[in-house]
Order: sequence, then structure tokens, then C-alpha cells
Amino acid sequence: MNDVSARRLNRAPIHPGVILRESIMPSTGLSVTATAEALRITRQQLHRVLSEDSGISPEMALRLGKFCGNGPELWLRMQEAYDLWHARRKIGAELDKIEVVDAIHELPDLDVKQAEIGATHAHSR
Repeated sequence: MNDVSARRLNRAPIHPGVILRESIMPSTGLSVTATAEALRITRQQLHRVLSEDSGISPEMALRLGKFCGNGPELWLRMQEAYDLWHARRKIGAELDKIEVVDAIHELPDLDVKQAEIGATHAHSR
């Protein structure tokens, strides 16, 4: 691992609210109130994201992805990276004590598409 990679691991990813607050909103020229109205949420909901008190939920990701024209996946990936980094910092010592199970080769492969289809099927009942 080179020095740049090591530094990246030690620096938290940016909260998606910072991107919204520092880049997106200034480029639109919209106020918090106008942005909240455009997203069809309350000012309080938007303020919690902008102040990094709330994460990006799937619903918020859909709203932001539509508003910005870049889709919800980007917003969810940013939130996931942020959350995982902080979780690793919080429970890293515990994780170090968890051993990989030897029988893992006996487990069936998890096909993400099959899991999505199963979840969709379960919701359609």
C-alpha cells in the first residue's frame, strides 16, 4: 500500500450532506427553503442532512438523484462509504477478534440479483 492509499484509509469519506451543501446548492442558487420545496421535503429534513445529523435514506437518495439528475445510487454509495468508515472506526478492535469461519466454502453463493428478485417477489404478495 502506498502513502496516498494509507492516508485515504485514515481520512473519513465526505458526508453526502456536505456535497449537497457545498457544491450542489451553491451551483443552483437555491435557498434551503427552495431546495426543500423542490425535493418535496421539509426544511427541517433538509437541514438535518446538510448539517450531517441525518444520513441519506433510500427515499432521500431517490429525491436527490432526481433533483441532481445523477440517480439515487451515487447518493447511497456515498452514504454507505461514510457509514462503513465510521463503523470500522467504532468497532475495529472487535472486528479484529472475529475469525473467518472455515465452513464458508459450503455456503451457497449469494447472487445479488436473485436476492433482489426474491425481495421484489416478497413485496408483491
